[in-house]
Formats: sequence, C-alpha cells, structure tokens
Amino acid sequence: MTDQAALIKDMKERMGSDLCIMAHHYQNDAVVAQADIVGDSLELARQIPELQAGTIVMCGVYFMAESAAILARQGQRVVIPDREAGCLLSNMAPAAMVESMLEKLNSRGRHIVPLAYVNTSAAVKEVCGRYGGSVCTSANAMTMLKWAMDQGDGVLFLPDKNLARNTANKMGLPASTWEMLRLRRDGFSDQADLYIWPGVCVVHQLMKPKHLELIREQEPGARIIVHPECPPELVDLADASGSTSQIIRYVQEAEPGATIYIGTECHLVDRLRKRYQGSKTVKPLLLSWCSNMARITEAKLASLLQNLDTAEPVQVSDEEQQEALKALERMLAACA
Repeated sequence: MTDQAALIKDMKERMGSDLCIMAHHYQNDAVVAQADIVGDSLELARQIPELQAGTIVMCGVYFMAESAAILARQGQRVVIPDREAGCLLSNMAPAAMVESMLEKLNSRGRHIVPLAYVNTSAAVKEVCGRYGGSVCTSANAMTMLKWAMDQGDGVLFLPDKNLARNTANKMGLPASTWEMLRLRRDGFSDQADLYIWPGVCVVHQLMKPKHLELIREQEPGARIIVHPECPPELVDLADASGSTSQIIRYVQEAEPGATIYIGTECHLVDRLRKRYQGSKTVKPLLLSWCSNMARITEAKLASLLQNLDTAEPVQVSDEEQQEALKALERMLAACA
C-alpha cells in the first residue's frame, strides 16, 4: 500500500459515513480502489440524492462535480481533487451560445426543446431547464431523445454530434429529418425534427473504421464494442455499442475464451483486461486516454482529504441550481 493509499484509508475510517468518494469508470485503478461508488454518469447521478454523507468527493471531471452539487441536498458539500479537470466536449458548447441558438430556433413559432448530454456545464443545464428541456447520458440517450421529441416541435441535441447521430440511427429517425448546425454561419431549416450541435469527444473521435477493419482482418473471430461517442461509420461496423456500464456488462456476459476489442477510454479497457485475464481477452480498439480524467490521481485525492477543512467546494449559483435541477430531475424521472 502506498503512503497516499494509507492516508486515504485512514481518513475514510475517521470520517466514516460522513464521507463518500465517487469515481467515474475512466479513473485510474488507484483512485477507483478508494471509491465508495464507481459508475458512469447516470449511475453516479442516480446515487447522489440518496447519499447521507456530509462531504461528497467526485473523482471525475468538473461537470460531474457540478452535477453532484446541483443534486446534493442543502448542507452537503461537493469537492473535487483537481478543479482543472475539465472536458473539451463540454467547452464546445458555451451556455451563451447555446441560449442564442435556442432563441433563433424558437423565433419562427416552433418549440425546440434542448437536450444536453451530461458532458456540459451547469450553466448549459440551467438553460435546458429554463427552456423546458433535460439532459441525457450515453446510457439513456434514446429514452431521453424520445422524451424530448414528445415535448415540442423539435429537439436541439448538444454538444456531441456522434452521440446524437448514433442515437437517431438507433431510433430509426431518417437522416432527412436531422440538421447539423453550422454555428459560424447564419441560417437553418425550420423543418428539421432534430438539430445537432457539432461537438465531439476527442478521445472517441480518434477511433475510425480503419482500426476496426484491421482487427477484422487479423482476428476475424474477435468481437468489437464501441462507445456511442464514436463516429457513426465506426458504430455501424461494430458488433455492439454502449455506455461504459453497457460495455462492462457486454464483457461480463461474453462466453469464456472470447476476444473483445473495446473502443473507449483506456483506463476502463485496461481494468477489464485485468479483471478477466485468464478467462477472456480484452484489448483496446485504439490506445486513447482522457487527459482530463487523468488529472485526478491518488496523490491529489490524498491531499484533498488531508485539507478538507480548507478545500473549496464546487458551487453553482442559486439561479443555476434551480433550473439545472429541473433538467436533471426530468431525466431521473423519465428513466426511473
């Protein structure tokens, strides 16, 4: 056990049920080993309203800590080991730009409902709440897109264009009913059912059909599952696609001796490789890590716990919290 791990263990024992450490699946093994709850964005969000701990430590990127702060009860404090752990996808949809686009889309007498991927800031979630919209995760994107389409005349899905297109394809929505927004140009159709924000996750965007095709040539018996943030042309060729939790379940349910390639962040892939070593072969489709997730380390977690009394909590304004909570609660209700 490292000195940092021993310190974390000691702090957890001292604080007992007043401390809850949450970690996303993309965290490294040393951090995951210290977590009380590990999950994807949906699993973590579902847990927060039930937590009794006075202090919630979110080991993930900053928008996850903001979501925790929105869902937390009065008196609970949310902290994160590194406040600079951001998200490039989230940065691609600034709240002011999202609201401006919604105003334009709704200026022609239609009600366009915003649906934001959880990989967005609290300010964007606040805009979604105020415009009657909600949020989604990769695990429930289809459920929430169906929900949003029932609320108005069309949907603005943001910020991940790949998740939007993959979800629309899964639902059987014709491509003729979509429109990819061009943020730097004026003009858009007033006939589209689905308006798509042109953002991408840089980790998953790197994964291409050529990587899959090489595996098909070299290991034709291997299975391939990819995250729906990957480009649609890759998702269409894969054996399956799914959120981090769905990927974990896919590997778990595979028969002994199976070889499975996974197209997602490699901390998760490597953890699954170790877990099933000797019974199944798990490999990455492409070596790709999230540099922001990697900012959370065992040492930073230990330092945070040592200095909890002076740690700056993650906070959102009262106005943001009120409207963003509506957006999050609509998702939790629709997916109950």
